[in-house]
Amino acid sequence: MSKYHTLWVYIQGSDRQQLTLTFDEIAQIAKVPLDYSFLKYKKELLEFGYEVEKISMKNQTVIFIKKEKD
Repeated sequence: MSKYHTLWVYIQGSDRQQLTLTFDEIAQIAKVPLDYSFLKYKKELLEFGYEVEKISMKNQTVIFIKKEKD
C-alpha cells in the first residue's frame, strides 16, 4: 500500500468533480508530508477515479478532478 493510500481513499470518498486541497491538508489526511515523490505516486490516483489537474507551488495547493469515464 502506498504512503498516499489514505489520501486517495479520502478523495474518492468526496465524490466531487473537483477538489482543491492545500499541502497542509494533504499532509494531515495522508499522515505524511507532501514531497517530491508525490509526482510518482499521483499515478495511483487513477485507480480511484481521479487525477491531479494542477499542483500550485505558489498557492501550495493541489487540484484533483474526477476522471472522465471512457
